[in-house]
Amino acid sequence: MSELSKMRNIGISAHIDSGKTTLSERILFYANRIHAIHEVRGKDGVGATMDSMELEKERGITIASAATNVTWKDHPINIIDTPGHVDFTIEVERSLRVLDGAILVLCSVAGVQSQSITVDRQMKRYNVPRIAFINKCDRTGANPLRVKQQLVDKLGLNAVLLQIPIGLEDRLEGVVDLITMKAIYFDGPAGDQLRYEEIPAELVDQANEKREEMLDSISLCSDELMEAMLEENVTEELIYKAIRKGTIALELVPVLMGSAYKNKGIQPLLDAVIGYLPNPTEVTNTALDLDNDEQSVVLKSDENLPPVILGFKLEDGQYGQLTYIRIYQGKIKKGDELINTRSRKKFKIGRLVKMHASSMEDINEAGCGDIAALFGIDCASGDTFCHPSLNYSMTSMFVPTPVISLSINPVDKKSADNMAKALNRFTKEDPTFNTYVDPESNQTIIQGMGELHLEVYVERMRREYKAEVVTDRPEVAYREAISQRAEFNYTHKKQTGGSGQYARVAGYIEPIMETDDEDAKDYEFVDQIKGGVIPTEYIPSCDKGFQLALKKGTQLGFPIVGVRAVINDGAYHPVDSSDQAFQTAALSAFRDVYEKAKPVILEPVMKVSVEGPTEFQGNIFGSINQRRGIIISSTEDGASCTVDAEVPLSEMFGYSTVLRSLTQGKAEFTMELAKYAKVPQSVSEELKKAYEEKKKKEQSK
Repeated sequence: MSELSKMRNIGISAHIDSGKTTLSERILFYANRIHAIHEVRGKDGVGATMDSMELEKERGITIASAATNVTWKDHPINIIDTPGHVDFTIEVERSLRVLDGAILVLCSVAGVQSQSITVDRQMKRYNVPRIAFINKCDRTGANPLRVKQQLVDKLGLNAVLLQIPIGLEDRLEGVVDLITMKAIYFDGPAGDQLRYEEIPAELVDQANEKREEMLDSISLCSDELMEAMLEENVTEELIYKAIRKGTIALELVPVLMGSAYKNKGIQPLLDAVIGYLPNPTEVTNTALDLDNDEQSVVLKSDENLPPVILGFKLEDGQYGQLTYIRIYQGKIKKGDELINTRSRKKFKIGRLVKMHASSMEDINEAGCGDIAALFGIDCASGDTFCHPSLNYSMTSMFVPTPVISLSINPVDKKSADNMAKALNRFTKEDPTFNTYVDPESNQTIIQGMGELHLEVYVERMRREYKAEVVTDRPEVAYREAISQRAEFNYTHKKQTGGSGQYARVAGYIEPIMETDDEDAKDYEFVDQIKGGVIPTEYIPSCDKGFQLALKKGTQLGFPIVGVRAVINDGAYHPVDSSDQAFQTAALSAFRDVYEKAKPVILEPVMKVSVEGPTEFQGNIFGSINQRRGIIISSTEDGASCTVDAEVPLSEMFGYSTVLRSLTQGKAEFTMELAKYAKVPQSVSEELKKAYEEKKKKEQSK
């Protein structure tokens, strides 16, 4: 247990280009895990350790989260470096699901950006305590104090500065530690020689002022510290204790700063990870007891208890399927027998490894709190493995819905076989990547979180599977809805030899009013039958019939959402009525009345955030207005501006290319699904026309 109290499981999350992978590279170097520092975009032909995929090195972005482990001052730390692009948001989601703490990296110029907000929401979803690290303090326009204020204003965090910078931009020399009131300088070509000095005279007043602010914020989380402040008896020990307590309780976020690229500020950040983030015993993890009505069970970080493990990520490596696992309870050894609680299949642990980016080390056992990987297990992402005596299941992670589709066609038979293998692997590894064959057009459709997401998978098919495929313009996932209440009264009668079919259902359908609630229902069934005019056992069949009708609308053939179906009358026949008859009656009643309810087409509207130099603000506004976009807000920050807008997804294809040409390649954008909204009449007519033509073509074939 003493070893367990030293362990830390942390993730590094941030917006695109905030310097996560550069930071991971420095952490590996200072913890003696690697012996030379390489840069992200691979200028030296090597590339960063954590970006092991060829595509990642070429594009200079992180695509898949990578795990590694280091030891810092006798503390083992498991680290997961996650992508920043919203397209790969599932990688962040599943990493945060299994981590005990996180480092939120922010750029000292851009501050809190759109993806920082998404990552923060994910951390809050899994109650992950975090430390904020303001990176890139060497950049022109760096202002860490402004970024700290944004953490408070934009994310609602109780951010507390523990350091102030000594110099900024190209004059960044080090940081002042407000707890010890010492200046820290990072000497040597790799910044690995720490020098502690007195605070420079010109910063003494600012340091004293910021220290007072820091103590005021921290004392709100600790009565002990507040008493000590009143008695003017504050010790460093008390401050460390109070920060740790507040961070773990999610009451405050310590803010540190530096420049990973210039090798400044990383060692104090590692000290903060050990000092303030929780060890596995300080985090409450629960599982559901499947033998006991899914009652919640608190898992104990005890190696003597039967093991409970979550398989949070799959990867198809050269030696077969690799399953990343987090051990929540107990310990495992090679040869141990476990059971997959979803499939109820038992298996023996053959090969057990620790990951270091793409390389691995074989280990014989892994203990509580560890992040390791297993080979050759047949499982899905998010499966729970237990000792055969237990039947526990960990709660699953949140999986966002794919928003963009693309049709892909293999060039020849060989490519078709390879494409099938690739799709099988990718869908297993990534829950936000879906594939299906459209029953109408017979095309293979892939769905994902954005253009980049799908582009990367298509490229990986070509490179890793030699599958040559042709892609066609993505299809937007439209929805249909009704705009007014309409009543139905439908009788289903069918008489053939023997018993026939009879069912009558009456009631109405109406739109569910829009709310801002994220969990708003897409469908609701209300049973108002009185006096047994439809027997109770047939009510679920009516519900099933309505649900079947919602799968495909008549306008564009997309699912229908936002419908409340109410049945309040009906009739049955003691011999001829059946489940099937009522299901068919409800299905036909819905189709019969659908046109009367004035159906409308809904399209996915994206929350788009464009960031770029202020000089191009007019061009950015113009590009959004041309795409039926509504500008929500625009903020100027010195030389850069951020424009937040809501734009229909159908108008966003190819936007990255347009934006680059309008801003000389200096602007970037991120987008995520905001809501579904009604399509304008003119667009609606065009879509219906195209759908009718497509149907005619298929019928003529």
